[in-house]
Amino acid sequence: QVQLMESGGGLVQAGGSLRLSCAASGKIRSINTMGWYRQAPGKQRELVASITSGGSTNYVDSVKGRFTISRDNAKKTVYLQMNSLKSEDTAVYYCRFIVDARLYWGQGTQVTVSS
Repeated sequence: QVQLMESGGGLVQAGGSLRLSCAASGKIRSINTMGWYRQAPGKQRELVASITSGGSTNYVDSVKGRFTISRDNAKKTVYLQMNSLKSEDTAVYYCRFIVDARLYWGQGTQVTVSS
């Protein structure tokens, strides 16, 4: 059984920074794409950023230039460095991995940005 464990959420003032982490554990042969999604109250879950096994990245327009996704394959971990945070970044952030051709989600971590 594969599990994803997120950490790093919290409360931060506008303009501040947070770093999210998500680590996979369990019986794993390979991890393809790793990604971060978020869901704000009353809104649909949206892709924030993703990174392939080859290191190619993709970002939603609203976070380009502020957020950086990275991965450590040895640690089976993905990171999301979030800078210049805005109130509209407030949401529950979920990691999502494709592990051995199966899709797994983290439990979510709350990010709250106060203005």
